[in-house]
Amino acid sequence: MARGLCSAGLLLGLSVVTAAGQTPQPFPRPGETRIQAPPARPAAPTPTATEPSPAAGQLAPPVARTAPTGAIDSGAPRPEEVVFPVYPSAQFLSAYDAGRGQRYLLYGTTASFTEIVAYYKTQLSDKGDQVFREPPTHVFEVGKFREETMAFPPGVTVKDWTWGGSQGYPNPKPGAQPARYPTIIMIVPPPPAAAAPARK
Repeated sequence: MARGLCSAGLLLGLSVVTAAGQTPQPFPRPGETRIQAPPARPAAPTPTATEPSPAAGQLAPPVARTAPTGAIDSGAPRPEEVVFPVYPSAQFLSAYDAGRGQRYLLYGTTASFTEIVAYYKTQLSDKGDQVFREPPTHVFEVGKFREETMAFPPGVTVKDWTWGGSQGYPNPKPGAQPARYPTIIMIVPPPPAAAAPARK
């Protein structure tokens, strides 16, 4: 856990940027390459579903996945690629290469930091850890970090972008609404070849 918190600390070194009023940078570290959005897929209705319970010896218990209620982004990752639940009204912003086949998936939401943290505590059955008070940043590490196959521990990070008087994280889509997001959610799925993350 300490190694993961150190990794999260390095990755989330964004607090001074927001307070200074500069254009916020996403969670990935400088020098990492941004993943191009995949070609548009036809939008299909995605009902709320719960996966069946795994058989003995399998890793993850079922997690309800809810389709976002906002506009559907055809470039957004599919639920099976995200692995973890996405807050229902969160909007996909972008994906970044985390290395070793992993990605950082960024989602913006107009819900408050407290509301999003409470949502993930319930959905992941994990209290997580508040790794920073200023700006408030909460990390849910779900599963084991395997240094030989992973660049970053799988899980969910929630950050309050209104701290210090900031107006929020700017929407990277010109002219799109909302113009700014008070809360950003970063999801790091395990590498595609890895099994679903285990619960602690």
